[in-house]
Amino acid sequence: MKNLAHLRHQLDAQYDRYNRPEFIKNDPIQIPHRFTQRQDVEISALFAALLAWGQRPTIINKCNELLRRMDDVPYQFVTQHQDEDLKKLLGFCHRTFCDTDLLYFVHFLRDWYGQHDTLETAFLVGATQRERLMNFHHRFFSLPDAPARTRKHVATPARKSACKRVNMYLRWLVRRDDRGVDFGLWTRLSPADLIMPIDLHVERQARPLGLLTRKLVDWEAAEELTANLRELDPLDPVKYDFALFGAGVDRG
Repeated sequence: MKNLAHLRHQLDAQYDRYNRPEFIKNDPIQIPHRFTQRQDVEISALFAALLAWGQRPTIINKCNELLRRMDDVPYQFVTQHQDEDLKKLLGFCHRTFCDTDLLYFVHFLRDWYGQHDTLETAFLVGATQRERLMNFHHRFFSLPDAPARTRKHVATPARKSACKRVNMYLRWLVRRDDRGVDFGLWTRLSPADLIMPIDLHVERQARPLGLLTRKLVDWEAAEELTANLRELDPLDPVKYDFALFGAGVDRG
């Protein structure tokens, strides 16, 4: 890596530039920012993160479509829907995520919120973030009617995935500062334990800086990048997602 002091100064400046309320309007994180109730934020953020696949305007449009199908009350829809209401979800599709997958997500969320008041507890089992994400995946698909095709839409380190979208979801819900972008809604997970989301923009910025050397963009790469960013900020390494992703988008 470059000189740590120089690199920290460079990335802190980019972090300050992009971690601002103005970031919200062009990013899928705008979807959960529509809500104030904790469970509405958790559910809408989960869909916004896991559907974050492709161009950001398309992702935002598809998430808005999904919420309209839920009458813009995701928690109420998930927990109180009747079988007839589920017809509103038929025909929804974004990339390879279609109504079969959506119906299972709703089924899981109804089952979960019938026993818990927050989705945070689904991410607490395990001593490391790798274990927590693996256990979340196992729990998510533990219901008897879980379609095999739906498993690919929730990544797990067990398949060596970098888990970009799940890690982004956790950044949104766990990171806390006074900038107004991330929510800091969950307090039982530490920002210090989070793993960096890696997409193409982040990868392209991280490699020239010496933050990422592993050729494959997999779970080990996500851990390598995060470990290097902990050298810059051990308490909040994934704050640099703003710096790397923001600069990557601006530079194309």
